[in-house]
Amino acid sequence: QVQLVESGGGLVQAGDSLRLSCAASGRTFSSYVMGWFRQAPGKVREFVAAVRTTGSTYVADSVKGRFTISRDNAKNTVYLQMSSLKPEDTAVYYCAATPRTYYSGTYYYSNNAYDCWGQGTQVTVSS
Repeated sequence: QVQLVESGGGLVQAGDSLRLSCAASGRTFSSYVMGWFRQAPGKVREFVAAVRTTGSTYVADSVKGRFTISRDNAKNTVYLQMSSLKPEDTAVYYCAATPRTYYSGTYYYSNNAYDCWGQGTQVTVSS
């Protein structure tokens, strides 16, 4: 398993951009599918984006066109670039990892697809 540590959260204004980072321990990072989820107060944790080992990405419709996920295997890090932020993007953002490969990318939209989770980083967007 890998250990995940998120960073980059903070308080921003609507329309601003922010980049989250998730640093992973271990030498097998490149073999993990990485995901970002978020949880707003009083709501369930929801899928944001995922990136396969091949670099193929999946992005939730709610953030498509505004958020981009990427990975740097040399740095054992996955990023979430967020732009045109809205107050409804306010949430704790979690990084997740799984060594399992699914043919259908829709599996990666589920919390249950992931084995490892970070502690989360708070993103607050003011209006």
